[in-house]
Amino acid sequence: MTKSIDFNDRMLSLGLARVAEQAALASAKLIGRGDEKAADQAAVNAMRDQLNLLEIRGVVVIGEGERDEAPMLYIGEEVGSGAGPEVDIALDPLEGTTLTAKDMPNALTVIAMGPRGSMLHAPDVYMDKLAIGPGYAPGTVTMDMAPAERVRALAKAKGGEPSDVTVCVLERPRHQDIIAEIRSTGAAIRLITDGDVAGVIHCAEADITGIDMYMGSGGAPEGVLASAALKCMGGQMYGKLLFRNEDEIGRARKAGIEDLDRVYTRDDMVQNDVIFAATGVTDGSIVSGIKREVSHFTTETILMRSKTGSVRRMIYRNPVSAM
Repeated sequence: MTKSIDFNDRMLSLGLARVAEQAALASAKLIGRGDEKAADQAAVNAMRDQLNLLEIRGVVVIGEGERDEAPMLYIGEEVGSGAGPEVDIALDPLEGTTLTAKDMPNALTVIAMGPRGSMLHAPDVYMDKLAIGPGYAPGTVTMDMAPAERVRALAKAKGGEPSDVTVCVLERPRHQDIIAEIRSTGAAIRLITDGDVAGVIHCAEADITGIDMYMGSGGAPEGVLASAALKCMGGQMYGKLLFRNEDEIGRARKAGIEDLDRVYTRDDMVQNDVIFAATGVTDGSIVSGIKREVSHFTTETILMRSKTGSVRRMIYRNPVSAM
């Protein structure tokens, strides 16, 4: 692991929370309106505006596509005031655009920040992911294990049976075989329709969420964001990039990735101390969604620092007149 670099994380953490909060508030009016693109764009615009107020020299390393896909927050975009520390930023302005459009649980605004060079520049391809929470010996589960073997290994580490394990899996046709194999052990499955950053975070608070393990494939950029959260909360994560064609391999090589078969650990994906913030847009098991009161909107944000292992939950009331 590279030497930790002080990037004033304590001072920047509250500013990062505000970035997540404002993105969530901007998308609030579009909850349940059926317009995914409008909800996402509202969150993007608010997040960019708030980032440009921070005293940083930031570069988006995990964003919403390449530069030609602007006005999204694109990979390589420079944000911040131009003064202060050089930082990498990983973000998903609205994780769960479909969840927001349909007013379904666990839509979040998500952002992480670390010193320059601290995060894997993951290309926009799929990643096979495996995550468990804190408190287990390294290598308790591995990418080399079959899904059923992972369940049995985790159950043994917990001191129980496979029936005591709950696995979170993204509900997709590509996961049918994984789901069948997990269920063959007697373990339970929590299927989610979208939002695999939240799915991974669930593992870090198994006593609250009831989820012990996450597995399955999803976006590689989201894998880096999830690793940033686990870097703060504790837990293990593994990821392996999946390529469907030569174009995707080209994207990886463009991002500086040469070993296409490498299995990345959490600390490979996030190599230095980071700060992480996520604000609920719709209600979920991690944070509450936005509440509209008579004169205020109320948000809940989870704010974390890996340097101290601190996890702070913040309630923010914002007057309707300020929206």
